[in-house]
Amino acid sequence: MTELICITCPRGCHLLVDEENDYKVTGNACPRGAVYGANELKNPVRVVTSTVRTNSADEPRCPVKTNGAIPKGKMFEIMKLLDGVLLEAPIKTGDVIIENVFDTGVDVVACKNID
Repeated sequence: MTELICITCPRGCHLLVDEENDYKVTGNACPRGAVYGANELKNPVRVVTSTVRTNSADEPRCPVKTNGAIPKGKMFEIMKLLDGVLLEAPIKTGDVIIENVFDTGVDVVACKNID
């Protein structure tokens, strides 16, 4: 059995996941916790949020995020990739900064308008 704390909502349920019993989850207060617990052991994913440099004197950094969840094991690779990005203003919310990052089918997008 593996113990986890569910991060699906602020409640933070203490889950027990039984890998030997088809990833049966107990301790969840809602169905989302059961899905989270099983997926966290089978294929953990996260949305990555960060900032990247811009050429704007007024706004030297622009917040960005993945527009979907990526494999947890790719997080540090994506962060390293973002460290080398320099955006040219103007930037609009939703602009694709990196398309299909590491062949995940997920894009990194801008989260702020910068003129």
